[in-house]
Amino acid sequence: MLNFRRPTSSRPQPAPRPSRRGFLAGAGAIVVAFRLDGGPARAAGLDPAGIKPEPNAFVRIGADDTVTVVIKHLDMGQGNTTGLATILADELGADWSKVRTEFAPADARLYSNLLMGPIQGTGGSTAVANSWMQLRKAGAAAREMLVAAAAFQWRVPVAEITVADGIVRHTASNRQARFGDLAASAATLPVPAEPRLKDPSEWTLIGRKVPRLDSAAKTDGSAVYALDIRRPGQVTAVIARPPCFGGTVKGFDAAAALKVPGVIDVVQVPSGVAVIGKDTWSAMQGRKALTVEWDDSAAETRSSEAILAEYRQRAKAPGLTASTRGDPEAALKGAATVIEAEFTFPYLAHAAMEPLNATIEKAADGSYDVHAGFQFQTVEQATMAAILGVTPDRVRLHTTWAGGSFGRRATPTADYAAETAAVFKASGEKAPVHLVWTREDDMTGGYYRPSVFHKVRAGIDARGAVVGWDHVMVGKSIMIGSPFEAMIVKDGIDATTVEGASDTPYALPAYRFGVHNGREGVPVLWWRSVGHSHTAHVMEVMIDDLAHAAGADPVAYRLSLLGNAPRLAAVLRLAADKAGWGSAQQKGSGLGVAVHESFGSYVAMVAQVSVAEDRVKAERIVAAVDVGVPVNPDVIRAQVEGAVGFALSSVLRNRITLKDGRVQEANFDAYEPTRIREMPKVEVHIVPSTVAPTGIGEPGVPVLAPAIANAVFAATGRRLRSLPLDLSGQKGA
Repeated sequence: MLNFRRPTSSRPQPAPRPSRRGFLAGAGAIVVAFRLDGGPARAAGLDPAGIKPEPNAFVRIGADDTVTVVIKHLDMGQGNTTGLATILADELGADWSKVRTEFAPADARLYSNLLMGPIQGTGGSTAVANSWMQLRKAGAAAREMLVAAAAFQWRVPVAEITVADGIVRHTASNRQARFGDLAASAATLPVPAEPRLKDPSEWTLIGRKVPRLDSAAKTDGSAVYALDIRRPGQVTAVIARPPCFGGTVKGFDAAAALKVPGVIDVVQVPSGVAVIGKDTWSAMQGRKALTVEWDDSAAETRSSEAILAEYRQRAKAPGLTASTRGDPEAALKGAATVIEAEFTFPYLAHAAMEPLNATIEKAADGSYDVHAGFQFQTVEQATMAAILGVTPDRVRLHTTWAGGSFGRRATPTADYAAETAAVFKASGEKAPVHLVWTREDDMTGGYYRPSVFHKVRAGIDARGAVVGWDHVMVGKSIMIGSPFEAMIVKDGIDATTVEGASDTPYALPAYRFGVHNGREGVPVLWWRSVGHSHTAHVMEVMIDDLAHAAGADPVAYRLSLLGNAPRLAAVLRLAADKAGWGSAQQKGSGLGVAVHESFGSYVAMVAQVSVAEDRVKAERIVAAVDVGVPVNPDVIRAQVEGAVGFALSSVLRNRITLKDGRVQEANFDAYEPTRIREMPKVEVHIVPSTVAPTGIGEPGVPVLAPAIANAVFAATGRRLRSLPLDLSGQKGA
């Protein structure tokens, strides 16, 4: 084992001869990474002591000096490939122009998400948070191995060698070597047990703007998405699914479909009837000609209004207690002013740019290769293997770039991956199959952000201080009935349903949050920011209501309740300061504020809006964020800007509605995304920090809606609580 301590003698000490007992030694390559061997996850990251070096594949250094960082997470546009590569490359001392990335294979032992448990997957804004110490140690270990190899060759002390920009140097003897010159010999060395991590003052990439690694490929079209995959002899499948959720196939007639030019086969699968064609167009035309009789006896056939009416009725009862302190009922009886409010939230589609799709083929040895934008590799691999009747290791997943997800690709049921395997099996595994969801399939296929109803009563005393808050919500649980129920659901309460309200940071002396789990048959799923997408809106609009009733400034009122949340208070102050809070606004314009913690990150937004003829226009959004160490400030800003663009359409108009159980919005004409003309000016201010980094993919979403709604109130005096905001239809307070 190498001794990496500074030599006590002043004489040059050569490093030990490289050992052939090294790991994965290969010509011109070095491979190293780490895995968590137990240890609890913490809100701001992981216990560094629980992350120990072990040989696997997080970094490879080639003879041509390229540094390839293996990314265990899906990059669906959020830029985590750049962020994760930044962490490792900085500790390694790499030349950023030589850094490359590739997606990891499915292997939960090597590539587990350390904040999710023994599962390889991406979500909850955990990519950087769970990889921070893991990749720092990987880069540091690789650096020390390169240094040891150079020290042995040059017969100099390791302490006299420096590494920067992909060059290993010994200044005293005027010798240097490129990474590629040392990679092969370094690969034969033992992995240092405790590599020295750089002090933040030594960082040259972390915290600075570095070019995104995927920009060029995504600009010139060379980036490979799942829709780009073409295998020899490949055919395309589309599936006719029940028009009502929970429906099943009663019978079908494939005769007309099989007459369509290019249609090869029609097969039944658990989710419906698949039409297989020589290309996508042929399969789609064949599906149009297909006749299917559906059995809706167990299907959800109600309208959205009927489901909401049930929610409103159920909210009259307290529900399961998710959080409680004090006696809110007694406090409300003694309050000087009580505000009662209802909030409704519709189903929302993820509406990613690239619809779901995957390609599967069988190898000569009977194993399978699958290409897709996989987000929960462990779940998807195991699900497909079970359908195909093989062990998971016989299903090789090739993760591609993904054209968006916002949660949709991470289904506990691995729905589209399961369909891909089912179609392939039903077709006789004769040719590679590319399963494609059309835009209409995607919009009407379910797995929406749940529809939710909130009912709140909150009271203040004569001085304006909050005395009591009673809160009930109704919404379908994402986790109940899923493989994750045992981990997430406790006493019937799904943590992802109540997050952001049951754990409010506001100092409310008497507070109760109750929840009823919805029972409708609509499949629901996490949507960007999950429960926070509705709870933050309710909390922040109600706090604004209370501030107004108390005659207090909304920012000052929030600060008075955030004495135990200094990081939240700090982003609130920063956003307010940068937005010019308190400045005079023109008639029809207003400023609104919201602040919220989600996924360990803290975000405040001030929205400036104008209102004319019952139309709301977001003019300017000023955001302040605290995500711990800002690994790549440019990516952080882009994610907040993207969150504004993503969420704005749901604030202004988007909703998925059911009529007799059938989804009414089937494409972007009825579910219109945010247009460039609608985008406000977005300013993002990042709080400097030395705390372990958290995530930013989701935390920018929850605060936008309440900031805009509160700005509308400031501009018009009308309080719009439900989403999407509708000045023409909703009654203002």
